[in-house]
Amino acid sequence: MKISIEEALSYHSEGRKGKIEVIPTKPCLTARDLSLAYTPGVAEPCRAIEKNLEDVYKYTAKGNLVAVVSNGTAVLGLGDIGAEAGKPVMEGKGVLFKRFADIDVFDIELRSKNPQEIIRCVQMLEPTFGGINLEDIKAPECFEIEETLKATMNIPVFHDDQHGTAIISCAALINAAEIVGKKLADLKIVVNGAGAAAISCCKLYMRAGVRKENIIMFDSKGCLSKSRKDLNKYKMDFVTDKEYASLGDAMKGADVFVGLSVGGIVTKEMVKGMAKDPIVFAMANPDPEITYEDATSVRKDIIMATGRSDYPNQVNNVLGFPFIFRGALDVRATSITEEMKMAATRALAALAKEKVPEIVINAYGGADFSFGKEYIIPKPFDPRVLWYVAPAVAKAAIEGGVAKNKIEDWQAYEEELKERMGFSKEVIRVMIHKAQKNPKKVVYPEGEEEKIIRAAHIVKAENIASPILLGNEKIIRSIISNLEYDQNDYQIIDPELSNDRELYSKELFKKRQRKGSTLPESKELVKQPIYFGCMMLDQGNADALISGLTTQYPSTIKPALQCVGVKEGLKVVSGLYIVITKKDVYFFSDCTVNVDPTAEELAQIAISTADMVNEFDIIPKIAMLSFSNFGSAVYPQTIKVKEAVQLVKQQRPNLIIDGEMQADTAVVPEIREQQFPFSTLQGKCNVLIFPSLEAGNIAYKLMARIGQATVIGPVLLGMKKPIHVLQTGATVDDIINMTAIAVVEADKKK
Repeated sequence: MKISIEEALSYHSEGRKGKIEVIPTKPCLTARDLSLAYTPGVAEPCRAIEKNLEDVYKYTAKGNLVAVVSNGTAVLGLGDIGAEAGKPVMEGKGVLFKRFADIDVFDIELRSKNPQEIIRCVQMLEPTFGGINLEDIKAPECFEIEETLKATMNIPVFHDDQHGTAIISCAALINAAEIVGKKLADLKIVVNGAGAAAISCCKLYMRAGVRKENIIMFDSKGCLSKSRKDLNKYKMDFVTDKEYASLGDAMKGADVFVGLSVGGIVTKEMVKGMAKDPIVFAMANPDPEITYEDATSVRKDIIMATGRSDYPNQVNNVLGFPFIFRGALDVRATSITEEMKMAATRALAALAKEKVPEIVINAYGGADFSFGKEYIIPKPFDPRVLWYVAPAVAKAAIEGGVAKNKIEDWQAYEEELKERMGFSKEVIRVMIHKAQKNPKKVVYPEGEEEKIIRAAHIVKAENIASPILLGNEKIIRSIISNLEYDQNDYQIIDPELSNDRELYSKELFKKRQRKGSTLPESKELVKQPIYFGCMMLDQGNADALISGLTTQYPSTIKPALQCVGVKEGLKVVSGLYIVITKKDVYFFSDCTVNVDPTAEELAQIAISTADMVNEFDIIPKIAMLSFSNFGSAVYPQTIKVKEAVQLVKQQRPNLIIDGEMQADTAVVPEIREQQFPFSTLQGKCNVLIFPSLEAGNIAYKLMARIGQATVIGPVLLGMKKPIHVLQTGATVDDIINMTAIAVVEADKKK
């Protein structure tokens, strides 16, 4: 995926600077709240901890807090760039911890290259953190730092550059060897690179069953042989008796090549000379030691992995460190042992053999995966990694005697992990990957707006859609030029100059001729980009339309209804908002169109919403809202909701739906279980159908403004073709998300 310098810098600088913030987890609104949070109330947990230090885990965030510590001496592919320059990477590491395992992080950058200074600084952090993730510290200093910290601290210390790659690649090696029918003990392995990652990889391979005498390691000066006098003690562990003149010489007849070095160092001839069914892990990033295309072109029997996401078998550290720390923190492990690392390795290897669920298939564009040469390790966005790896690590910690907490109910722990992450929040990613599977033509009537052009650039680059921009071509191309985008990425149409304007005018007049419109009026309307875009959609020259960035909602709805119309079998269109909270996702309908819908209209709104929710790979559980709970208040407003429920059940008996019910009854399962055990709606609901526009509109805006929820929409339901209306002032991400939703809907309609 190509990302421009401008996009990367804007991502980190726009709005609140950087990528992280600290948010209170307790109410801090009133004087009483503040008295509890700070003085005098805070004195009580302080006294409790003074009496029993272990209570720090009970009364503070220590148990879910990890320090990402770096001195910036070995940052990604950038090298020794310094502590400040490495900070964006460390913040990013914190984002990954939170995103994949709900672990909080403070990133700590140290301006020192002295191992003893770093060791002492980290040791003094132990009261604050539940774990230490060392990051981007160069070898050989990183070995000394980690070894000393592990020996002197009572919380987990983990250098991800060493062990992360080792754990993921070892899982891949175990499975690759199984596929080609070779034993680990018999593998001849050539390793190019002798830094922290390479040495850690080889140590873990040996723990898995590889024999040390079968490993041949190279650094930038050549083979690590006994004749070398320039090797540190860590490299000395992997010296060999035999002299190899070159990397190519060593690779002759080798079963495995492991690259943790620089791009382009391995040739086709070297791969040709390897043993039958060679295993090649070319993990230099972004350019592997040999490209996937070159390696597979000369060996059809090869199993290959890289560090890249655009090829099969990506060795990505994100498959490891979040889940290893999750398991370690949850049992309050005092260290991360070799047994815990091997448990993570074997869990990943085992997961790759499991049948891949639909949510993972959809996340990767619909491609099916099954255990074999092109799928030897799980995908990074496979949510199952959390509840495979974290419990495996936790069990190993308990069995190894380094856990202070014991987990008795492992099934409950797995459910807790799923709940912690709120995987329903992945809905937008699911839609983007579905869209990428079959991109469509999307027209943007507000094509002269910079945000629209920025969004169009991304949807084109990421193969989500083919954008069509409407407006003055000279203005649009000028903005594209200023942004330094490729002019060829867009189809640009000026409605006033288009040859299609005459046809669209006549077709619009046919639709409106008995509704008070004249042909001259239709010709004038089609000059407007919104009408022109809607007629493009109606005539099949575009698949979806996105508008509303700079206009009021009715300005898009009215042309949409006049030009495209309502889907056959429906009488109403409605507006759906996706409301994403910290742990859950809800679908709010109708929030934008119908002021006071009838029972029949409410039923149609519920059915249309359920159909859309299914597109997100989520089973809709629908609550029909009111101010009454199952007949507790009998008014015309509550009766219509009750009737709507019955209509839905008659028309779509397979849907999970109940009502009428109050909002808290809908979202708190315990209320229904205790007070209304007869309800057919079990567990958490995810679809809320509001009885009036007033209620729905107020609810979603309150969630957005004071509920700290992410709100996406409105998604317009019930149209013959996908037309979606942006909120005024929508962000570029909002436009991209709405485009993906529209593309998926267009694909379904076709």
